Amino acid sequence: MSPADSGTEDTLDLKLPPEVIALLTAPPPGPGSPPGPPGPSGASVPTGQWGRPADLLDHVGDWPAVETPVGPFRLVPVRPERDLALVSGWMNDPAVAEFWKLAGPRSVTEDHLRIQLTGDGRSVPCLGVLGGAPMSYWEIYRADLDPIARHYAALPQDTGVHLLIGGVTDRARGLGSELLRAVSALVLDNRPACARVVAEPDLRNVPSVSAFLSAGFRLSAEIDLPDKRAALMVRDRALRHLL
Repeated sequence: MSPADSGTEDTLDLKLPPEVIALLTAPPPGPGSPPGPPGPSGASVPTGQWGRPADLLDHVGDWPAVETPVGPFRLVPVRPERDLALVSGWMNDPAVAEFWKLAGPRSVTEDHLRIQLTGDGRSVPCLGVLGGAPMSYWEIYRADLDPIARHYAALPQDTGVHLLIGGVTDRARGLGSELLRAVSALVLDNRPACARVVAEPDLRNVPSVSAFLSAGFRLSAEIDLPDKRAALMVRDRALRHLL
């Protein structure tokens, strides 16, 4: 769903019971798998990699850096005390504000980040760091748990991406396509239960739609969302090496 859609906040504020989160995130146990640590009721709680509690997006902050044709790239989860000024500055760029609708004082961006950072983990805001420099903002989110799932035939574990390129000099030179290809590959590599990566750019945002197409996504449908008519873009695991 669009970052500006008020329904996103409603969904992020809706707390999932711990047992539901466990069912959504736990990998199937293999033969001889040790039980997780005891939960409040004494039952075993599923654990993720390195023995930490599993989360809804498989620990985005632990995903490795990747080499891309434009340099080494990594997703780094946002820390407001460090990153708020940078992200808010990007949101106030007119070209960004037209679609993200988060222009204004820093508190506007701070509220948008807080909803994600204090939620149950279904959306993770990140900086995209290219060659050691933060140059883009990303949201990796569970599309099947987002309001967008009301508008298309969502599959369990569908993972969505939102992207903005921060600097004007980094736009319109193919960076978006290369990074979308890299990030969608990161999702598929680190979320084995996810069969596809989805996005819903505004149909009016022709450069964004073109970037997704160049990154191996296909145009699945045009969908009407509360705040826009969107292009439903899909990158399928089964087709990732063909497109």
